[in-house]
Amino acid sequence: KGTLQNTDTLYGLAKSLLCRFTDDTFNVDNAVTIGVDFKMRKITVDNNNIKLALWDTAGQERFRTLTPNYYRDGQGAVLVYDVSNRDSFTCLETWINELNRYSTKTNIIKMVVGNKIDMERQVTREEGIAFARRHQTLFIETSAKTKEGVYMAFEELVRKIINTPSLWEKLEDANVVRCNDDHSASEQNYCYC
Repeated sequence: KGTLQNTDTLYGLAKSLLCRFTDDTFNVDNAVTIGVDFKMRKITVDNNNIKLALWDTAGQERFRTLTPNYYRDGQGAVLVYDVSNRDSFTCLETWINELNRYSTKTNIIKMVVGNKIDMERQVTREEGIAFARRHQTLFIETSAKTKEGVYMAFEELVRKIINTPSLWEKLEDANVVRCNDDHSASEQNYCYC
């Protein structure tokens, strides 16, 4: 494979999902994201060591002008809704349109995540699947509270990014280092996405 360029990013993560994935913590009273929050996590997917740069962007309308700046050059985007809140599902249409408008990579890997499956539903799994199919995205349901599906969501997203070389392969760029090339033992074999 090759190097996933620089510190490319994944966007739109709900704070509870992000904290569960990066820190293995869950807090019912997570503060709402003001602007953006940033986390990193190293994972191994299909024998590839990956260093993820994860941006959680604010979902509130008043921060909407900040968000487009974080779509540029992203390799993956996670659009999260709360299965126990119909309004959050309805807002997905706006978010995916914004992502499509501002993303500089036309083949960015998109994943729709229905979170809080441990709660009483207002949005069915079938509705989530239909939305994902309509917009040609990956789909998974998770519970940040119980951990169900959380790691699997990120693993699948990264796997799709790895299998889409045009997202990270720029052979004309002198800074590209191939992960499978032989390098000195002191070099890290991490890819960025």
